[in-house]
Amino acid sequence: MNKHFLLVFFLLSCIEVQTLLKCITCHLRIKSDRCRRGFGICVAQKSEACMTLKIYADQSFQLSYMVCQKFCRDLTFDFNNRTYVHECCNYDYCNYKF
Repeated sequence: MNKHFLLVFFLLSCIEVQTLLKCITCHLRIKSDRCRRGFGICVAQKSEACMTLKIYADQSFQLSYMVCQKFCRDLTFDFNNRTYVHECCNYDYCNYKF
């Protein structure tokens, strides 16, 4: 009986591992270039989503920042002649779209 329990536990553990949300990390991506700092992958924890912050000046893309973000929510705001677009998503690598 213990062997059956361990087998079921192992299978459920594998399923949980496969369903973890993976996001791209990049702490500095500039206009028409690759990631300059912090490129990698993060695994979202409970209450986290993939997040991208894009910054525009005069409607022209300037830079972005990508991470796993806790309590993420979509929003857009203007400050100091720049537009900040904060986007959240919930499927693997979804924050790596340009």
